[in-house]
Amino acid sequence: MDGSDFLGLDPATAPTRGRTAWLAQQIRTAVADGTLTPGARLPATRELAKELSVSRGTVVEAYRRLTEEGLLVTNAGGGTAVAGLVPAPAVVATPTPEPGRSSELLNISEGAPDLSAFPRAAWLRAERRVLATATARDLGYADPQGTPQLREALARWLARSRGIRAAPERIIVTAGVTGALSLLSQTLCDRGITGCAVEDPGAEGNRRILNYWLDTLHPIAVDEDGLDVAALACTSARVALVTPAHQFPTGVVLSPGRRRELIAWAENIDGFVIEDDYDSEYRYDRAPVRAMHAMAAQRIVHISSLSKVLAPALRIGWMIAPDSLHPELVCKRWATDLGSPALPQLTLAELIDTGVLERHLRSMRLRHRRRRDAAVAAVQRYLHGCRVEGVAAGLHLLVLLPDHVDDAAVAGRARAAGIAVQPLSAHRFTRGGPGLVIGYGPHSAPRLEAAIKILGELTPGG
Repeated sequence: MDGSDFLGLDPATAPTRGRTAWLAQQIRTAVADGTLTPGARLPATRELAKELSVSRGTVVEAYRRLTEEGLLVTNAGGGTAVAGLVPAPAVVATPTPEPGRSSELLNISEGAPDLSAFPRAAWLRAERRVLATATARDLGYADPQGTPQLREALARWLARSRGIRAAPERIIVTAGVTGALSLLSQTLCDRGITGCAVEDPGAEGNRRILNYWLDTLHPIAVDEDGLDVAALACTSARVALVTPAHQFPTGVVLSPGRRRELIAWAENIDGFVIEDDYDSEYRYDRAPVRAMHAMAAQRIVHISSLSKVLAPALRIGWMIAPDSLHPELVCKRWATDLGSPALPQLTLAELIDTGVLERHLRSMRLRHRRRRDAAVAAVQRYLHGCRVEGVAAGLHLLVLLPDHVDDAAVAGRARAAGIAVQPLSAHRFTRGGPGLVIGYGPHSAPRLEAAIKILGELTPGG
């Protein structure tokens, strides 16, 4: 067979095993790069199966997965089409926008997921099931810690995905990682702890939240093993915020030795370690890195969310705190706003318990890995002499520029050319080598290549 008229698919290129995943990915890519536009009809499952010489069940399952992800919809007449909510791919802005006219930036500045892949259909089905079965108690005021259903589902999820053994009653549902940091900062202040050590370079967003609530931030250098605990011990800090699974923005993993040193530091000073489990879901070229929490549950405050798996708009995260902090955190959660909205929590619990979330995560890993590969290849093609780091996991790359380059100036020129990118210097307290933080999650390979090509043209020596 020569192949299918649909997308020019060649069954000879399909793997012997995993043909369902192969077909689903071909369709995802076509949607992402605009080959399949919103509303475009897909072939009937029987016809496409015949063209590709595969079983009809293979095509049915591929369509089903994509429908759960929200990329496809089934029409009343029985046909399948690309969902109308999938945004058409943006065009990279030209380098010199007309004066006085606004132009939408191609934003490669954030380590965000591909939000067009949010599983809309699966979420709606789960929400309908929740509404059909919710009791009067479910619709009342929820426990300020979070609904029991979500905390039970999270306890199971964290045990199998992060190696965390925490009873549901130890979990506090928060408004994302930001909500957890705000709640924790206020509780620490009540105890007279008004400073926190942070990674340098480190996530600028977390730094702003902590800086709002606390009096002092202590920048601690990060090297190839993670946070420098010896330098931390020279400060007066009693709390340290770290991203041990995939440090932002360098991408390094906190080494086993540093983990032990960090816990020993907290024990010696009667302090705490805040473990932001950043980017723990996305790993491509290495084995999973277990969460630190299990090593010292009474010294580590574990915080995380599913913003990078589903969407930041859900504003659902969680915190697992030592016994000594837990009651105060729950009380402050109650006094702040009585807790998070219950219906989204119940819907998320349904997605976790039915396995939809794990299937979606597997799909997103494959999608983001291919985009990571495209971004790395583009950097190697257009940014000569620049080193790429942090590629084994996450949703961003760190491109280290030659020492003579001003990364803020490059970012400024890129913005004028229609590209939003973060300079590494924006995440530093102290001076250091220049670099660019490039988020690849939301963008197709052609868009990434076009943006990085412009960065190469704007970077001296690139």
